[in-house]
Amino acid sequence: MPDNHEMPQSFTHGLSTATASRRLRLEGPNELPHADKRPLFYIVLEVLREPMFLLLLAGGLVYLLLGDLTEALILLIFASVSVVITVLQESRSERVLEALRDLSSPRALVIRDGVRQRIAGREVVREDMLVLEEGDRIAADAILIQSTDLQVDESLLTGESVPVGKVVATLEDTGTTTAHNPGGEGQPYVYSGSLVVRGSALARVLATGARTEIGKIGQSLSALDVQAPRLRSEISRIVLWFGGAGALAAALVVLLYGLIRGEWLEAVLAGIAIGMSLLPEEFPVVLAVFMAMGAWRIGKAGVLTRRAAAIETLGSATVLCTDKTGTLTQNRMALAQLWLPSGESLTLEPSTVVPLHYQALIKTATLASAVHPSDPMELALHKTHATFSRSSALDDLADRRNTKLVYTYGLRPELAAMSNIWQEGGQLNICAKGAPEAITRLCSLSGDAAQKVLHAVEQMASQGIRVLAVATATTVDQQWAESQLDYHYSLSGLVGFADPIRESVPAAIAECQRAGIRVVMITGDYAATAQSIASQAGIEQGRVLSGDELDALDERQLAALLKTVTVFARIMPQQKLRIVQAFKASGEVVAMTGDGVNDAPSLKAAHIGVAMGGRGTDVAREASALVLLNDDFSAIVQSARLGRRIYDNIRKAMAFILAVHVPIAGLALLPLFFGLPMLLGPIHIALLEMVIDPVCALVFEAERPEDDVMDRPPRDPAESMFSPAMLVWSLLQGTIAFAMLAAVFLLKNAAGAAEHEVRALVFFGLIAQLIALILVNRSFQASLRDAFLRKNKALRYVLVAVGSVTALVLILPQAQQLLMFSTMGLSGMLLALSLGVGLLFILESCKYFMKRMQLRKPKH
Repeated sequence: MPDNHEMPQSFTHGLSTATASRRLRLEGPNELPHADKRPLFYIVLEVLREPMFLLLLAGGLVYLLLGDLTEALILLIFASVSVVITVLQESRSERVLEALRDLSSPRALVIRDGVRQRIAGREVVREDMLVLEEGDRIAADAILIQSTDLQVDESLLTGESVPVGKVVATLEDTGTTTAHNPGGEGQPYVYSGSLVVRGSALARVLATGARTEIGKIGQSLSALDVQAPRLRSEISRIVLWFGGAGALAAALVVLLYGLIRGEWLEAVLAGIAIGMSLLPEEFPVVLAVFMAMGAWRIGKAGVLTRRAAAIETLGSATVLCTDKTGTLTQNRMALAQLWLPSGESLTLEPSTVVPLHYQALIKTATLASAVHPSDPMELALHKTHATFSRSSALDDLADRRNTKLVYTYGLRPELAAMSNIWQEGGQLNICAKGAPEAITRLCSLSGDAAQKVLHAVEQMASQGIRVLAVATATTVDQQWAESQLDYHYSLSGLVGFADPIRESVPAAIAECQRAGIRVVMITGDYAATAQSIASQAGIEQGRVLSGDELDALDERQLAALLKTVTVFARIMPQQKLRIVQAFKASGEVVAMTGDGVNDAPSLKAAHIGVAMGGRGTDVAREASALVLLNDDFSAIVQSARLGRRIYDNIRKAMAFILAVHVPIAGLALLPLFFGLPMLLGPIHIALLEMVIDPVCALVFEAERPEDDVMDRPPRDPAESMFSPAMLVWSLLQGTIAFAMLAAVFLLKNAAGAAEHEVRALVFFGLIAQLIALILVNRSFQASLRDAFLRKNKALRYVLVAVGSVTALVLILPQAQQLLMFSTMGLSGMLLALSLGVGLLFILESCKYFMKRMQLRKPKH
């Protein structure tokens, strides 16, 4: 039944085409602006300023000046590879605003010059008259002028799965130019991006593009900066420090070498070699590889990685802010509880056998629903009835002779109930459902009878259940009445609906809590419902804070309450963002899950934004760092486990690389102090640091997690990857390795060995020690047996690769000539091998004694 008021003729005639065109030029299209993107040219320029690229380029130029084309080309190839890798990573851009623009600009049916015409959503302008029909995606924020039983799904904006009824604006309302916040029954406003699930309407546009509610979310997204990855920043700082030291050392070497020996081109090569040996350029390369491989491993667990930086942060997450609808719950209504006027009640589980008198209640409620439902609660009624009937209730009746649906009373502002009139033979059967208050009014209940119903409603609502009352009436009068109120109804009972918890959620939350990750629910639903869902999910009991209470708090008061609040209820999108930012300001590492447009700003602001891939919106997915492909909440726990493993393995790889740099730098400097020929040139260091070193670091990426990976609390967000203990341990490993190689180098030179023989022996000894350092750093625990037997396919491949390269160098005269080696005999190879084995036993012994000393320390 239509619901409308007398409106000015201009409202139903619409804008003129000329006015609409002029307004489109002045106010712009109904879409969100594009995000600025960095041109590829600027990205390449940034890469070309990298110190290692400049060093490799300078080395290649010096070799060209010396007439050594082969070594020059090899160094330039190394430089080109580093450029390509970085450019491919940096060229990925944010697409959030593009997704928002697509969502907020559907096709629209408008009235212009008194004629209905369908136009592109981007061409809708303010004051346009929108014609809304069931299934339409609303193109702009608007106010209702006419309406027939209109219900709108605003879950993209509010996060709530139940459609809301709309009413026609009063004459006073139509003069406004400002829309209210989405959500809630009985509003005369509809919003861009929401979906019409029932009824039809005529609406006047109030706001388009960035001025709509969905547009404001887009603006807040564009204003948010994605936090720079902490690990990448820390590594950049370490590389900068080493680079400064390397540049100073290289300048001194060039100056002293040139002044003392008078060979300035060789002095420049020596300086470049020193600079390359001190610059840990593998750090960013290894980090990029670990992030890419980590994204692949997390993808196998059903999680898509959109921002690699989230992987490094996963292991340190301390707070998980989760949305309720579609995240903890299934984002669908299911019939959960039934209540009869006798006071009996039945809770429905998958295995529940429904007695006949409860089946009658479900059948009546289904008959009071739409024949082809789109409303989630009506869908739940049809589905439940179908479980104990061969066909749906409506089909069952429709198959009977002389039985048909003859009239429907829609929801009205003054009566939140609807009725279907079914004609069966010589009588009319009226089935009604609606808000309990409306149905008690239809049934003329008062006193104790009404209180009994309302008490049952309150009990169900306290469990997070949405309640509808059901009633029936019968008449032989074939002329249906003007209003539902003209029939004499009898109460059939109450039907309660709930958005069921995902089966995997309680176990996933329990594991989060064991790992020291605090789970907090943020929802737009009422406090009682939110608290009930939190209890079912296993979230720790704590304070419930409402949106109104949140608005009354300043930042200091909110920070003080954050430690005790576990549920935030009746929260608006802007408030979600504020909560996430408050947790971040308190020093927490925040993961945020969500699936709706309303979650996008907080997903982007969080350290780790996790969107639902199946039920989630494009906007939420594009704003997030991680996407759960199967909407499986438990995948968050698997991701946290993998995140901790990846971080541990990055630390192992960095410790290894730092240790390797000590002997490389030492061997590059040592000959200069003794007036001997240069031992390692740029070509040797490039081979070690750009090929062998990173390839060996891949062993650590494939390492299994430590046994206690999920039994320890989250990593301290302020903890540096390069902790003093790690630096000391890496330097100790490198110093012992360098001391052993230096002793061989000096003794061989003292014995009069040839330059090429000494270079080959020391180089292969360094390779053996590199393998030893891999085995030592595979685990934080002291176990020589594990160093050899701990399963790792990558280690086998690397050992084969290093052995193959070594064999080629030993066999091919061209390779020996390029690297300035002489052919090594069996004794030389055994000596090189013993350097590696000796280093392994020394360092494993050090780990054993350090572990014992740590155990002896008193525990505080």
